[in-house]
Amino acid sequence: MKRIALIFAAVIVSFAAVSCSGKNVKTQSVAVFIPGIIADSPIYEMLADGVKSAADSYNAGKEQKEQAVLTILEAGTNQAEWYSKLTALAAEGKYSVIISSNPSLPELVEPLTQQFPSQKFILFDAYKAGNRNIATIRYNQHEQSYITGYMAGLVSKSHKIGLITAQEYPVMNNVILPGYKEGAEAAAAGTTVDFRIIGNWYDASKGSELANAMYKAGIDVILPVCGGAAQGVLSSAKENGKYLVFFDETSFDKAPGNIISCAALSQTEMADEITTTYLEGKTEWGTAKTVGIADGYINFAIAPGNSNPVITDDMRTKMAEIVEQIRNGKLLLPQD
Repeated sequence: MKRIALIFAAVIVSFAAVSCSGKNVKTQSVAVFIPGIIADSPIYEMLADGVKSAADSYNAGKEQKEQAVLTILEAGTNQAEWYSKLTALAAEGKYSVIISSNPSLPELVEPLTQQFPSQKFILFDAYKAGNRNIATIRYNQHEQSYITGYMAGLVSKSHKIGLITAQEYPVMNNVILPGYKEGAEAAAAGTTVDFRIIGNWYDASKGSELANAMYKAGIDVILPVCGGAAQGVLSSAKENGKYLVFFDETSFDKAPGNIISCAALSQTEMADEITTTYLEGKTEWGTAKTVGIADGYINFAIAPGNSNPVITDDMRTKMAEIVEQIRNGKLLLPQD
């Protein structure tokens, strides 16, 4: 947290240096809109780190007046406030681009491109083509959820696995949950998935409550996709001696012996690359891209070494084969 605090301090100082003039910024001025909070949200921390890395590289060796200016806003967990905060950000007219990451953002941003026709947006983990003010890039979560479900299906002795989400949304209902089921069924025919909803992205107590109930019902592997509420799911897995499969980051150290696999996203690298492309004036506006395992932006890892005896050498071999089949195109898992 100290590192993040230092980042924000540097950002605020840089922003203050140019905002006092009261004029619209003509040089590159980048705003990162965090639809939530960075704490306990690895995907947002990676976004902020990647954009900052790109800005630092771009600014190296340049005079201050030629440097890109970066500011970061945490919008909080109340989604009802995101649109008004995005509107206020765009209305300032200070930012040459607003960068963010969330599947729900295209719906919020598109009206703003009509209201503020000079405002540009780059959205990660989102998909929207055809708007010349927006560029989007998403990760193939069909691949991500399939390999996660496959691992859960291999490890589960009860053939009952679970998924706890913060809330229902199109990508969850239409991609992640079906892909998770598909992978589990491919690994072990007859595996069932118990799907539970917390209702928000921060209630760790509710996450723990749901996980406890699922483990008591015989489920032995859970995938949490619930932001900060995943802390409660982690605690439950430790208390019950059960297992978790993780999304978005490699995080075995959070619960050694309980987290058996991670399907991590290279969000830091992606944010760095896409921001660099923007700063160099090479962004292809109006485009929507999807990247996955073959592109190197989804990486699968199993708990290392002998840290968990439930994971056999045969399981490791099978997972390596599945991931390679996706990488070389023998197993096609498109995200429509």
